[in-house]
Parts: sequence; structure tokens; C-alpha cells
Amino acid sequence: MVVHCIEAFVTLAATDLQILVEFYRQFLGIEPQSYIPKVYAEFQLPGLKLGIFQPNSTQVEEFADQAKTGMSLCLEVANLDGAIAELSRLGYPPPGEILTASHGREIYAYDPVGNRIILHQSSRQDL
Repeated sequence: MVVHCIEAFVTLAATDLQILVEFYRQFLGIEPQSYIPKVYAEFQLPGLKLGIFQPNSTQVEEFADQAKTGMSLCLEVANLDGAIAELSRLGYPPPGEILTASHGREIYAYDPVGNRIILHQSSRQDL
């Protein structure tokens, strides 16, 4: 049997859901499309749904060490310097320097629970 995917989205686990919901609410400047306190929140981004869930008590250990994941949330932004300033204002300044590659400029940052965010500004002039 072939599985035909009808939609894909990214979810992040947080043992304290409210911390991540508030961080992404402020950083993205939007409200969650759906929100169930202490259970789930969902943000609708261009081309992506970002879900944040609080693991139930039997799942907490599975999500305890988030530094082990290779997953990154990549967000293309129109103004990299402005996005860095906003992260810094929220108390989560990127720890490294801006990297320059053939496709544009980017920097790694981390949300309150340690999920890696890659902020990218394209070198294309049509943005």
C-alpha cells in the first residue's frame, strides 16, 4: 500500500507549552490558529503549519533531551537583521555570527526549550 500524504506540518514538543506558545506568538507576530491550554497550539505560516504540543505524563521522558534532534525550523525572512533584533528583544539572541552562503545570509538561533531555528535571508533580489 502506498501512503498518499495530504498535508505535512512540523510539531515541537514542550513540557511547558505556554513558554513556547508565548515565544512564537511574539516572534512571529501572530496568534495561534487553534489553542488548547496545556495541550496544543497551532500557528499557520506561509506554506507551513507549526504545531506545539505538551507531551502527556507517559511521554515526557521521550522528549526530555531536545538537543539530540537534528531537526531545525527554517524560516526565510525578508530582513535578517530585524529578525535577529526581535530574537534579542525576546531574550534569545543568536549565539553565533551571520553566515554567508551562495543562497544568502543565515544565522542559527534557539527557542526557549532549545529547538534550533535557522533564519535565512535569500540573496535573490525578487523578495
